[in-house]
Amino acid sequence: MTTTQLDVKQIAEEVRLKSEPFRRLLEQMHRVVVGQDDLLHKMLISLLANGHALIEGVPGLAKTTAVACLAEGIDTGFRRLQFTPDLLPADLIGTQIYRPQDGTFAVQKGPIFSNIILADEINRAPAKVQSALLEAMQERQVTIGGETFGLPDPFVVLATQNPIEQEGTYPLPEAQVDRFMLKLVVTYPTREQERLILDRMSQTNPVRDIEAVMKPSDIAAARATVDEIYIDTKVTDYVVDLVFATREPEKYDLPIADLIHYGASPRATIFLTLAAKAGAFLAGRGYVTPQDVKDVAMDVLRHRVIVTYEAEAEEKTSEDVVKTILDHVPVP
Repeated sequence: MTTTQLDVKQIAEEVRLKSEPFRRLLEQMHRVVVGQDDLLHKMLISLLANGHALIEGVPGLAKTTAVACLAEGIDTGFRRLQFTPDLLPADLIGTQIYRPQDGTFAVQKGPIFSNIILADEINRAPAKVQSALLEAMQERQVTIGGETFGLPDPFVVLATQNPIEQEGTYPLPEAQVDRFMLKLVVTYPTREQERLILDRMSQTNPVRDIEAVMKPSDIAAARATVDEIYIDTKVTDYVVDLVFATREPEKYDLPIADLIHYGASPRATIFLTLAAKAGAFLAGRGYVTPQDVKDVAMDVLRHRVIVTYEAEAEEKTSEDVVKTILDHVPVP
């Protein structure tokens, strides 16, 4: 047995032990949320990979409930921020309060100082609020009155937005959208799931009994193990090929160059690798497969590929472009 094989075997045993709390967390969330397996799985990937997630879907698909259940299953801080057009940056990060008794200013920290942040209807917030949130997401810190304060660890923003309602909304700037590791699109449940939702939730006061089965220390330990998960050079080359195919599709014999205005940034390469490692961790493996990469590629790339006007005229979306790339770039 080679050194690499030995290392992978040791990592696999560590993964098996440290992924157990996440399986229990998933079970707890499913006590309330019916279906939405992909959404719950990808939220755990976001948590493990120390990234943020943007969750998009029409109203009533349990987006907010799913995030709240995730927070309840972890013994850690949670704040729900309802974004509105009249929200101010100070409402988010805090402000300085004047104390007349001694003539000084004291910092009053805002609700952003928590571990799991639910940014509900994030696209309803004006540009200044989104700018304040961007610093918090990227730098894990905020600035209040010229003084910088670090945010607690873990710090994860799970934001929701409604794709069908445009009145009173502010489209997220590309720079901020790029800060989200994953963009998750939530779809309708199946007929069987809908019937189960009816049986479980059609009460005036439905039961939401979730136990906290994890602590922040479990998340920190799991992240350290995710960093150790083995990824072969062929798989890393595949990750780079997928990202480069969004920038230079002609080099991969893909006839979609006229559909792409901007390709994915290097941040996509990093996030695609981290998310694939987190996916392998949740699967109980100490190594990454090409399928791990494909499983998260759409969620990592769909909001980073900007399509041209020609693509819009042909009713082609960034998802169509990413699907073409995944179908045609050779898998190792």
